Amino acid sequence: MKNIIVTGTSRGIGHALALQFANAGHQVLAISRQIPQTLLGNSNITCLSVDLSKEDDLVEVEKFLSSTWKKVDIIIHNAGSLIHKPFAQTTQQDFEKVYQVNVFGVANLTRLCLPYLQKGSHVVSISSMGGIQGSMKFAGLAAYSSSKGAVITLSELLAEEYKEQGIAFNVLALGAVNTEMLQEAFPGYEAPTSPAAMADYIFNFALTGNQYYNGKVLQVSSSTP
Repeated sequence: MKNIIVTGTSRGIGHALALQFANAGHQVLAISRQIPQTLLGNSNITCLSVDLSKEDDLVEVEKFLSSTWKKVDIIIHNAGSLIHKPFAQTTQQDFEKVYQVNVFGVANLTRLCLPYLQKGSHVVSISSMGGIQGSMKFAGLAAYSSSKGAVITLSELLAEEYKEQGIAFNVLALGAVNTEMLQEAFPGYEAPTSPAAMADYIFNFALTGNQYYNGKVLQVSSSTP
């Protein structure tokens, strides 16, 4: 049984992951701004309403870890913010909104959890094929894709900095997944992969991937995008 933090659990991949880990017998801390009723009845899931764009909100996570868990085995940074807008129409506020969740939220939560991570812990950040250098890029995603590139570099740096402690940091750069967030940004687009199918892949990677990888970026896409 492992203690697993999953962010962005109100819907999509994060929601499916929280349930899958809990149903497999693991303890899950589900972090999202909105708490879905579908997670509240599970005895293996603790839900916290946290806005990752606000560092002060993370106090609730610290309280829980220090009083209840004492250790964290896996973190899955799944929460994401996406703005689909022509670059000329974007503002600094648009970029800040996306980066607050996709980059600063990842950094702040990881930093808070460091005292509870130990040898064998695995930190998995969910990035995007749009953040991979040399991959196909899509107009209107300047803030989102650049933030996903930033979190890749952050994870590579943390893997180096904490390798002596035995804490692994890896990134999964996902292709298009048919989530609500994708549908909101690109109405009518049908992605080839379902949230449940991608959650199943992430579930297995989070539990075993650190045995084979550290500081790596795995491209998880059956198509381009």
